[in-house]
Amino acid sequence: MEWYLLPWKRFAEFSGRSRRKEYWMFFLFNMVIGLVLYIPGLALRESIGPIFMGLYAIYSLAALIPGLAVSVRRLHDTGKSGWFFLLVLIPFVGPIILLVFFCMDSEAGQNAYGPNPKLA
Repeated sequence: MEWYLLPWKRFAEFSGRSRRKEYWMFFLFNMVIGLVLYIPGLALRESIGPIFMGLYAIYSLAALIPGLAVSVRRLHDTGKSGWFFLLVLIPFVGPIILLVFFCMDSEAGQNAYGPNPKLA
């Protein structure tokens, strides 16, 4: 649970580095929470579906900045600038390139963005 909460604690910190585990656990928990809120919203459209859809929208907006921040820190951990996140705007190819960067191992030792979080 610590790996999910760490990006929320550093929610607007775009400097430094984040490990793969921190990024992917945050991503996984957000996907699960999103599905738990979204699927009942679709299934219960007529009765309480709008409540679930509203909660889904609020959660998605709340997780937007922490998600961007942990993504930038993950790119920093691989030695890339946070501006590489803009690759997501390139259709089809951009998200695949980012996926590869997010799966890469940390740059050994200290880099321009700080010390290796694995060693801390």
